[in-house]
Amino acid sequence: MTRNRAEAIDNAVINHDGLSKQGLLERAFAFAFRGLVYAQIWEDPVVDMEALAITPDCHVMTIASGGCNVLSYLTADPARITAVDLNTAHIALGKLKLVAAQRLPDYTHFRRFFGDADCADNVTAYDVHIRPWLDETSRRYWEGRDLAGRRRIGMFARGAYRKGLLGGFIGAAHLVAKLYRINPRELLDAQSMEEQRAVFDAKFAPLFERKLIRWLTDQPASLFGLGIPPAQYDALAGDSKMAAVLLRRLERLACDYDLKQNYFAWQAFGRGYGKGADAPLPPYLQAQNYEAVVARADRVNVVHANMTDWMGSQGDASLDRYILLDAQDWMSDAQLTALWSQITRTAKRGARVLFRTAAEPTLLPGRVPDALLDRWEYRAAESLEYTSRDRSSIYGGVHLYVLKGD
Repeated sequence: MTRNRAEAIDNAVINHDGLSKQGLLERAFAFAFRGLVYAQIWEDPVVDMEALAITPDCHVMTIASGGCNVLSYLTADPARITAVDLNTAHIALGKLKLVAAQRLPDYTHFRRFFGDADCADNVTAYDVHIRPWLDETSRRYWEGRDLAGRRRIGMFARGAYRKGLLGGFIGAAHLVAKLYRINPRELLDAQSMEEQRAVFDAKFAPLFERKLIRWLTDQPASLFGLGIPPAQYDALAGDSKMAAVLLRRLERLACDYDLKQNYFAWQAFGRGYGKGADAPLPPYLQAQNYEAVVARADRVNVVHANMTDWMGSQGDASLDRYILLDAQDWMSDAQLTALWSQITRTAKRGARVLFRTAAEPTLLPGRVPDALLDRWEYRAAESLEYTSRDRSSIYGGVHLYVLKGD
């Protein structure tokens, strides 16, 4: 990663003096965030697409992250998607997925590459079908070496969803569970939601009473693997102990949704997607959506940039939909104001903004000037509904804002 790109990540994350405890934690997180964080994005695209009400004339701006939702949004048939990210690995992953959608021979190859993501044939498919069409920067990334000296593209032969900060965090969580003789995959054998609840109550809930678990979760750095920086850790914990917060979120993931329909639960408890024909998958990997994703992949532009800076280069009233993920949890008041100034300037009539927060309430009132926020309608009831239906389960709130009419 170039010095300028590293500085951009530092500027996005670091808001405290370097010698303070918070400043040291922020610098540690910024360093960790320079590599691959999310092999799979952790926001529910089905909820997103319903909330955003994407139409065929929409220009969608989203943070790229793992690239899954970018491709999934294509199933809603927007005119254009611009995916921005500061993370070099996420940019390379997004571009890999786009070229793969356009150049792999068929759905079987595509599903094997990004669904199973654990087959040596995927490396051959990369060399033959993807590499010749990949841009030079992304090619250098995937053919560069990991810490073990292996080509990074080899992660798709060894279990891609076990890689990155999030994959490592989930793996560590599995190891800790096994210290107490609990195999997280047991939950995936449940045949009903009643069985899911029984397994969770008997096996998982008692873990969070263990002193080791409570101590580990009290350390902000322990959640870097979830992509949670120090500022977001504080927002997530609120006035509660982090162990209690994580217990509630994990309970929701394990018990509130049928596992047969929740691929996020398969990632958390199984460390990958299921392999059966009926296994739950993100929209872009579902067989019925394959032809649409392939046909529309050229509508996506992946940009290595800060989203506020990128919007600053766009014209007035030029964008329709904005997906900010949870990035605002990291931001200072000044950064939030700069972001919403650009959103408001670039928003077309009827524009929609969707974002998530670690805590339950929207974080904008009192932090973004009223002159900006008054231009937007907060859809409170709809936001609560979307939060309750977000299968990823880790966030306290999903929030929808709609630009008011003139």
